[in-house]
Amino acid sequence: MKKIVALFIALAVFTAAFAQQSMYVNDPSTDADSAHQSLREISLDLFEREGSWNCRISPDAGIIAGRLFDGGPFSDLTPDERAAEIKLPEEVKDSPNTKVYGVKIEFFHRGVNSFFITAARPIPIEGIAKTVSVWVAGRNQAHSLSLLVQDYFGNSFELYMGSLAFSGWRKMTVTIPVSPDGKRGIVQQSPYWGERPGLRIVGFRVDCDPETAFGQYFMYLDDLRAVTDLYSIENLDGDDPSDNW
Repeated sequence: MKKIVALFIALAVFTAAFAQQSMYVNDPSTDADSAHQSLREISLDLFEREGSWNCRISPDAGIIAGRLFDGGPFSDLTPDERAAEIKLPEEVKDSPNTKVYGVKIEFFHRGVNSFFITAARPIPIEGIAKTVSVWVAGRNQAHSLSLLVQDYFGNSFELYMGSLAFSGWRKMTVTIPVSPDGKRGIVQQSPYWGERPGLRIVGFRVDCDPETAFGQYFMYLDDLRAVTDLYSIENLDGDDPSDNW
């Protein structure tokens, strides 16, 4: 009897070990494609150059103005401490990062209004973008922020980033949805149309809360960056011809 019980225990242990090994090998959470990814956080814009961003609002809704100001997240720290706190990418650690882009709106009346903050030229993202983030001072108003992008084929999309109902600075991040088949949704790459950046940042849209969209409103932006997969770029053979002719 003891031998039978021991045999059953040994068989159960073997079965469990085999099942665990099979689950590990076939578990989709391990993501076999992760072996072919090279994720990097890159800086897209530090909002340091005059004329690189514009803002607009319907002339029936109010008056808008935008310009650069001194300051930014953790501006009370030294430049080195601030760079360490917001973890600037290596390629921009020595770049000046003392300005922010500020927007001021004077509303004519309450209502369902929106205003736009757009780059002078769309900002391309190398590789396959995974997330986009920006530091925002929203002045604790219940307006909402959306990211405006264009995909590989020039189609326009809006991605909701969140509410601006918070005090001080906050890093707001949005995930770029993956196209299910390379044809629908936000398409970032295609083997049929040569080489070009897969995603471009157009700017931001702020949808105003009708209850609080009156008087004056101020907001500030700093440190636009993205997490992107650079595997195909970093692993391109040096003698491989470029498909851009």
